[in-house]
Amino acid sequence: MRIEVLYVAECPHLPAALVQLNQVLAAEGIQADVRRILVEDEEMAQQLQFRGSPTIRINGRDIAEESEEPQGHSSSYGLTCRLYPGNKAGAPSLELIRRAVREARRGTDS
Repeated sequence: MRIEVLYVAECPHLPAALVQLNQVLAAEGIQADVRRILVEDEEMAQQLQFRGSPTIRINGRDIAEESEEPQGHSSSYGLTCRLYPGNKAGAPSLELIRRAVREARRGTDS
């Protein structure tokens, strides 16, 4: 399982996102390297289709992709904080991460 956490410098929600991601991985019995990617400028944000900080991708897929604008809308990419569906918190919920991890695991098992 390939996991990336994209973020901007001094993102106040990065620590919570990493803690919650690690909690889910431990609970699911998954050992994975989590690659952190610092998004440094607007050009990089556009290239990475970065929807805000922090963004978690598992096997290249944004864990909250279905609740966002469709892929390819460049106006939704940039150096911003990110809000997540449901609770509008700056870090994804444990349930959102858990659902994405389980879905990715099912995809690799088949």
